[in-house]
Amino acid sequence: MKDKLFNLFQSTGELSLESIILNIAISAALGVFIYVSYMITHKGTIYSKKFNASLIVMTVLTGTVMTVIGNNIALSLGMVGALSIVRFRTAIKDSRDTLYIFWTVIVGICCGVGDYLVAAIGSAVTFIVLLVFGLIKSDNRMLIIVRAARSRQATIQAYIFSIFKRKAILRVRNTDDENIEFIYEINQNMLKKAEEKGENLIDSIYNLGGVEYVNIVMQNDEVSN
Repeated sequence: MKDKLFNLFQSTGELSLESIILNIAISAALGVFIYVSYMITHKGTIYSKKFNASLIVMTVLTGTVMTVIGNNIALSLGMVGALSIVRFRTAIKDSRDTLYIFWTVIVGICCGVGDYLVAAIGSAVTFIVLLVFGLIKSDNRMLIIVRAARSRQATIQAYIFSIFKRKAILRVRNTDDENIEFIYEINQNMLKKAEEKGENLIDSIYNLGGVEYVNIVMQNDEVSN
């Protein structure tokens, strides 16, 4: 029994030079595929060329590590112990970035153990899913911020209600002795419909009188303004 355990932990899992090159080369090729996928599906200000390039390197590194580990259980346990002390504190701006990180790790693992077909099919399906759902546009939230004299409170609320009805959600109402501040949440489609009716929202609010400022702020999944 002891001899079997010893042989199991001493297994080197040696590979030929051709297998090593093939593992790393396919990891790099699929890493480039992930790079292209990220570039296509991430449109807007959130796109990061540096992060995208790092996805290729991460795929190659994961494939290399898995190639080194092979069937050596002792080496794999040591690798887990070494990586467990590493702490990554890179801020993830988009939830999809986490998905791409997992994608690169999984592809690297598949290539490192020689399951190239699994890596290729999985990558193709993942790309198609991301491409299809990436075409679905979210209706970006918008905030209307109005600061005015307290005496104009009822007038402003009545005007907002007349334009957006109950669809405009009052998120914040700040007051002091002389002024009041409203923060309403609407969506981009609601603002567009108001503009199509010939309603100049900002000018109309100022025309109510006693208004100090009016701000319209867009919030979306990419950048919070």
